[in-house]
Amino acid sequence: MFSVTVRDHIMIAHSFRGEVFGPAQRLHGATFLVDATFRRGQLDDDNIVVDIGLATQELGAVVSELNYRNLDNEPEFAGINTSTEFLAKVVADRLAERIHKGALGEGARGIASLSVTLHESHIAWASYERAL
Repeated sequence: MFSVTVRDHIMIAHSFRGEVFGPAQRLHGATFLVDATFRRGQLDDDNIVVDIGLATQELGAVVSELNYRNLDNEPEFAGINTSTEFLAKVVADRLAERIHKGALGEGARGIASLSVTLHESHIAWASYERAL
């Protein structure tokens, strides 16, 4: 399996509901390093997994929709604990939509899977992987 990873970052504010979250139940900020990894079994006709420039551009567009937002105030996240794991899925699903619409080029339609990892720090991160 071949893979290509591109990286960006987001800064958000949010709070959690539930005792398991301790002090994170209060409003707090988070800065995530975001990695998106595209995988496929065979390279395309240009011998690439995906156009790195387009992948970088589209990841940037997806994270810009979340960047500098208080997720507690976003209607689409009302009543949801926007955990690192949850946000990894949000980013992956939004990237998948862009791939299906052709935003990463026709060659990207051969991508078999996509994973998104949000790094909370140098010692903790969470990922979500999905088929395309």
